[in-house]
Amino acid sequence: MKNLKVRCFCILKRKCLKVFIIFSLLIFFLAAFFYACAKKPAQPPQKPTAPVTEGTVIKKTVPVQIRAIGNSEAYSTVAIKSQIGGELIQVHFREGQYVKKGDILFTIDPRPYEIALKQAEANLTKVSAQLENARKELVRYRDLDKEGFVSKEQYDQIKTNAAVLEAMVSFDKAVAENAKLQLKYCYIYSPVSGRAGNLISNQGNLIKANADNPMIIINQVKPIYIIFSVPEQYLSDIKKFMAKGNIEVRAKLSAEDKKEEKGVLTFIDNTVDTTTGTIKLKATFANDKEILWPGQFADVVLTLTSQPDAIVVPSQSIQTGQKGHYVFIIKDDLTVESRPVTVGITLNDESVVEKGLLPGEKIVTDGQLRLMPGAKVKIINSSGSK
Repeated sequence: MKNLKVRCFCILKRKCLKVFIIFSLLIFFLAAFFYACAKKPAQPPQKPTAPVTEGTVIKKTVPVQIRAIGNSEAYSTVAIKSQIGGELIQVHFREGQYVKKGDILFTIDPRPYEIALKQAEANLTKVSAQLENARKELVRYRDLDKEGFVSKEQYDQIKTNAAVLEAMVSFDKAVAENAKLQLKYCYIYSPVSGRAGNLISNQGNLIKANADNPMIIINQVKPIYIIFSVPEQYLSDIKKFMAKGNIEVRAKLSAEDKKEEKGVLTFIDNTVDTTTGTIKLKATFANDKEILWPGQFADVVLTLTSQPDAIVVPSQSIQTGQKGHYVFIIKDDLTVESRPVTVGITLNDESVVEKGLLPGEKIVTDGQLRLMPGAKVKIINSSGSK
């Protein structure tokens, strides 16, 4: 009886354990079911918004230009030398002074040349009087010769004397003219208008005729040249537009300088430099205010023509990839699109786009490093955000 009770208790205990296990599993599955039903679907991660600056594609007339570095050169350089020797008794200008054409520069002691001129004039007067007497005598002997009162030899002698005196008069006239010229050389005048350089010969120096060193060098700076070189690939265009008229050239001393001098292209060298592959050009500038100075470097802009209705964008908006140039277009929903473009000439901070863009389109000008096609952007301007 006692064993029966123990067996019944064990059976009951096993059944209760099964029921407990089944009940626990049921609760676990119900909890998992309700948890799965209550859980919301996962949202995809949002892409971050990239701050950028924008620009607008515009249409305008763009000049076709060539840029180079040039060197100023005097329009003409004159080395003043004396054609006679003597003491330099006066200098009529200061070093660095602007002198005009015809201004007197130096005076060399004229007294020896004045004396030489007086001597030449006196000899000329003497021989001229002798010639006048010889001519009268020749007339008398011609009449006597006709009547047979003098021999032929006497008449020929008188005729020869008159001819010799005529030659002597011509010679003395030449001597007198040369003496006048030598006296004139005592006063040295400026042959051009320009800036006087360093004074080499000072007052009191003994000047040698046609000395090796000049007395002063004068540079004509109004007008003035600027010489520069451009790649030979532009030669045909330069010749074409120069044949149609003057080609404008602008020059300034530095990139920050706002003052520009205007000139025209006046010279194309007759050969291309095979070493550098460039052609030498020369432009002439009025230089009325003497802004340009011989030997000075300048930034030169050669304007060939103008390109009307060109599509223009800021140069910084142009990006370069494996397939060439491209820009990021800003759409209405503030997402960006990568679009390939064909870039033409670049002028200052603007580039001409020959293909790929339309006027009025919005483009990214800064912040491209964070972008990819379809990226969301936030437009930032100088005062804040849009």
